Amino acid sequence: MKQSEGTAKISVKDLNLFYGEKQALFDVSLDIEEKKVTALIGPSGCGKSTFLRTLNRMNDLIDGVKISGDIVIDKEDIYKSADVIKLRTKVGMVFQKPNLFPMSIYDNVAYGPRAQGIKNKKELNKIVEESLRGAAIWDEVKDRLKSSALGLSGGQQQRVCIARAIAMKPDVILMDEPTSALDPISTLKVEELIAQLKKAYTIVIVTHNMQQAARVSDKTAFFLNGEVIEYDVTNSVFSNPKDQRTEDYVTGRFG
Repeated sequence: MKQSEGTAKISVKDLNLFYGEKQALFDVSLDIEEKKVTALIGPSGCGKSTFLRTLNRMNDLIDGVKISGDIVIDKEDIYKSADVIKLRTKVGMVFQKPNLFPMSIYDNVAYGPRAQGIKNKKELNKIVEESLRGAAIWDEVKDRLKSSALGLSGGQQQRVCIARAIAMKPDVILMDEPTSALDPISTLKVEELIAQLKKAYTIVIVTHNMQQAARVSDKTAFFLNGEVIEYDVTNSVFSNPKDQRTEDYVTGRFG
């Protein structure tokens, strides 16, 4: 399996994960490059989302999970020495369905900074505006910041979720099928946003949509039954896969 040539933001080595007795990830090793988009593809239940959640220790919240191997982010092994709260500040997450709080748009974005102790109104205003601009939704919501975020469309809600992640000033943004609940126009807006965000953030995205992986990512990892079958530059994975199983999947023979 080909490793990356760029600067590794995240290095994963010999990662195994068990839910109780059932093994879900097998000897996963890959380097995720800084300020690039890495897509994780593969059929349902193949370990993509499980792997994604190991990168900010979300699996810690599930009973009976056992993990071995190393995940190093900026030279720190996140399972040996990291402070989990700091880790989740540094590694933001956007989920499949928008999961906004039942409060105003402003309060949703300001929630994290406030939790970190920022109380100054001027500073919060600046963070909220910068984050909403960063998520390409400021112009749509700037006149209704005090309105409930739940009154927005699905696509707008997802971009506010991205703004909420940006407000924490992360280095890495994990996205778990961020457009699967959205219509095609909203999906396109989120994809355009991802292209902008990678100038400042390292992005790892799980997607079922292979066209989306081909459009938005620099590198692609193909997961099957908890293993990484192939990991390479996206164009190579789709146009010149090295493994027959990858070719069968990307050409639609299974999955």
